[in-house]
Amino acid sequence: MGWLVEFVVTLILLSLSFAITDSDPQSDLITKLPGFNNSFPSKHYAGYVAIDKEGSKNLWYYFVESEKNASEDPVVLWLNGGPGCSSMDGFIYEHGPFNFELTKTNVPRLHLNRYSWSKVSNIIYLDSPVGVGYSYSKDKSDYTTNDIKTAFDSHAFLIEWFKKFPEFQSNPFFISGESYAGIYVPMLASEIVKGNKNEKRKNKRNKTTTNVTKPIINLKGYLVGNGVTDPMFDCHALVPFAHGMALISNELFEETEAACREKYYDVPNASAECLEKIQKVTDTVSLLNEYNIIEPCYHKTSISSFDIGSLPPSFLKLGKTERPLPVRKRMFGRAWPLDVAARPCIVPSWSQLLADSNGFCIDDRVATTWLNDPAVRKAVHAKEESEIGRWVFGDHDMCVPYTGSEAWTNSMGYKVVDEWRPWISNGQVAGVQDIPFQNTNRMRHWTFIVVF
Repeated sequence: MGWLVEFVVTLILLSLSFAITDSDPQSDLITKLPGFNNSFPSKHYAGYVAIDKEGSKNLWYYFVESEKNASEDPVVLWLNGGPGCSSMDGFIYEHGPFNFELTKTNVPRLHLNRYSWSKVSNIIYLDSPVGVGYSYSKDKSDYTTNDIKTAFDSHAFLIEWFKKFPEFQSNPFFISGESYAGIYVPMLASEIVKGNKNEKRKNKRNKTTTNVTKPIINLKGYLVGNGVTDPMFDCHALVPFAHGMALISNELFEETEAACREKYYDVPNASAECLEKIQKVTDTVSLLNEYNIIEPCYHKTSISSFDIGSLPPSFLKLGKTERPLPVRKRMFGRAWPLDVAARPCIVPSWSQLLADSNGFCIDDRVATTWLNDPAVRKAVHAKEESEIGRWVFGDHDMCVPYTGSEAWTNSMGYKVVDEWRPWISNGQVAGVQDIPFQNTNRMRHWTFIVVF
């Protein structure tokens, strides 16, 4: 009789698993995309994963299988920052499978991206938290969130996603992101580690049946680019960064350093001279493309005649070009603006950003046009605009030049075992790195890399 009860219980658990999982991912398979007329080099999927029992909270994802060896290559989750930025920003502008070209008809044309991360990995682009991008909830109160809830929801998404794609459960899993993902990524990693431990305990207690409701995630590590860590590090970083990149003069740097005593953020009783110097640094760099200082500055609206009279002639050429801008010649991220770390380091709302007279230098026409196209929404299995609203570009983070990340890394107190040296890729110097570690009961590796 015992075996019969055990068999019945197993069947019930399996049936519950299939009911919750929404089973077959074939309904999420993408067969074609507007703007791309060729066959995909690997399988693409997109759709919603309900992360609560009621089916109210729904996180949207886009999954690209590896073009190399999908069954063995790592699964990588990508998270953009913000907070509140769609991960389709990374898909469209950074390391996704396509380059996007804005045409005269305003319908982007897609070309295969030779630098796509999907060349060597299976990559998930997730719109998180709920309310970002195509993700939505039937309960509007879910749109009031925080970092802890975001980590919890993202972990719930991964559990359900791996049940939907069980063939990838044994693949090495990595979390990646940029900007405010410096908060998202390690918090999610912690949530996964705790979840794995809980599941292993349950499996030990219940030796007669296999736990089919919560897979153990094969987490191997995480990586963060220009990540938000701590405002005291991130916001102090602007002045040294601007000086190191030759954006301000030695004289201004030394004057600011002396007046502010090397403290540039949240300084109690800061002197008038310190505030004046910081403002001068801010003004000096304010017309640069703060997401990538070597790229042109795209102006959405024309500059007034009053402003033009005060600008150097060289600045008037920023953003003016005869070539179609959106076609990517190389990869670069737009995960941190440069100048605003000299101001109070507060992440503003989108309406506040739009009200800023300087505005962003970045051109978001490709993402906004393509992702709001009804044909694209249908192709990627996203809800219609009438149901969940318009897709809005929202890259909000304000305070993360790499110098802040370096200072924060140094503050960890790890012993450096491989000193600062060139990082070589394909026989060329692609960056510099050092590898600190801390040896406790287990070896823990931490690598800091600056990519050129």
